[in-house]
Amino acid sequence: MSALVWRPLRPADLSAVAAMADAVHVDFYERPAVLAERLHLAPTGCHLLERAGRALGYVLSHPWRDGHLPPLDTLLTALPATPDTWYIHDLCLLPEARGTGSAAEIVAHLQAVARAAGLPTLSLVAVNGSVPFWQRQGFVVLDRPGLTQKLLSYEPEARYMAQALIGAEDLK
Repeated sequence: MSALVWRPLRPADLSAVAAMADAVHVDFYERPAVLAERLHLAPTGCHLLERAGRALGYVLSHPWRDGHLPPLDTLLTALPATPDTWYIHDLCLLPEARGTGSAAEIVAHLQAVARAAGLPTLSLVAVNGSVPFWQRQGFVVLDRPGLTQKLLSYEPEARYMAQALIGAEDLK
């Protein structure tokens, strides 16, 4: 069996990304235009997981502001002028790619991307019972009362999480 490989996401991959998102994130629909915009705004944070040319996963991520959650299915129009976190918008793997170490591999890559951008943290919203996975990757749940309503717009179990990279050893 050939190896799983992460590579930069390309515009031609967006139909496969949308199909995976629709299959895996049934309760978190986002228009293809939202996915395309993330790639356009931050190509260094967007990757496709493949095996023998078959798409098995993707990640969309970008610089952002800590604690300012982008609403689901919403165009950003621009990235913030002074970002202070690298935000993982979506990490999606089809079932056959899970348990292979591919998710941890791309998280390590995004850590390097964030460090290269001079950002002190990675952040995300954990959904679908993924908090334990993210904790194994070094993320912690942050209790931010001001985010309660935004998190509920994802699902009742959604949690805001972050990981300190450089100069942010004490997350609050």
